[in-house]
Amino acid sequence: MPELPEVETIVRDLRPRLVGRRIASATLSKTDVLRKVTKPALLRALRGARVTAVTRRAKHAVFHLASGLRMVIRLGMTGALVVYERDLTPEEAKYAVLILELGPKPRSRVRRRLRDKQHGTVASATPGPGSRFVYRDVRRFGSIWLLDGAAWARYEARLGPEPLDPAFTPAELGRALAGRRAAVKKVIMDQARVVGVGNIYANEALFTARIDPSRPAASLSPAETRALRRAIVAILKRAIEAEGTTFRDYRTGTGQPGSFQLRLNVYGRGGEPCRRCGHRLVTTHSIDARATTMCPWCQR
Repeated sequence: MPELPEVETIVRDLRPRLVGRRIASATLSKTDVLRKVTKPALLRALRGARVTAVTRRAKHAVFHLASGLRMVIRLGMTGALVVYERDLTPEEAKYAVLILELGPKPRSRVRRRLRDKQHGTVASATPGPGSRFVYRDVRRFGSIWLLDGAAWARYEARLGPEPLDPAFTPAELGRALAGRRAAVKKVIMDQARVVGVGNIYANEALFTARIDPSRPAASLSPAETRALRRAIVAILKRAIEAEGTTFRDYRTGTGQPGSFQLRLNVYGRGGEPCRRCGHRLVTTHSIDARATTMCPWCQR
C-alpha cells in the first residue's frame, strides 16, 4: 500500500492542478469504496464545489472543499490519483472509480484583465479538453470518506505524530516506544504511534539505524532511539525525492512510476549480499506476518 512518500508525492503533484478549481461534474462508478457516506451525499457535496487545498495526513490524501467538508482518500495496493489533461484511454476508464470533471484553472484578475483588454475577449468558463481528476483502483482496496470539521477532528485524534514534522523529536519517538513489548518494527508501523511508515520504509529505517526489527520497542536505548528517528526521517525524505517506490501499481499524481526501488538496501533483497558488510540478507515473516528483510550481522 502507498506509504507516506508515495502519498506525499501524489499530493504535491495534484495540488497545483486542483487548488482553486471547481468541480463541474462528478461520477462514481463503484460504491464499495465509500465509508460512512452514501453515493448521493458524496456527489452532491462534490458537484460545483471548489477545491481550496490538497494535503496529506498519514497515508491519506485530503481534498479540502470551500464548503468546509473534506474528501479523504486512502489508496489501497492498486489505487492511483491522477489529473489528466486529456481523455482517458479505455484501460484507464475501465477501473476509474471516481471521475471529477474540472472547471478552468484559476487566473489572477490582473492577468485576466490585461488579456481581455488586449484581445477584446472575456475569459472562457469552458474546461480544457480532458481536464479531469480520476481515482482509479483495479481491486478497490482503497476507500473514500467525506468528513465535516467535527469528524475530521475525531479522525486526527486517532493518529500519531507526523515523522516529517519538526515536533517529531527523539523524545516524541521515545514516548511512542515506551512500555511497548512488541517488536520495534511493528510499533513504528502502528499509525496510532507514528504515521506514514509502512513495511518498506520500516525495513529500510531499521537497517539504516542498525537495529534488529524484532527487538522489543521499549528496549531501545536513548542513543538507539535517536538513531532510529534520524533514519526514519532520512529514508522518508529520500523516498520523496525519488517520488516513491514502484514495484507494480503505484504511480505519481502525473501517472509516472517512482524510482526509490532502485535505492532500497534491504526490502525485497532477501538472499542478496548486504551492501554495507557483504553478509547475506535474510527474510522472515515471523515478526508481524509481513516480509521483514534484515542483515543479521549489521543489525545484531
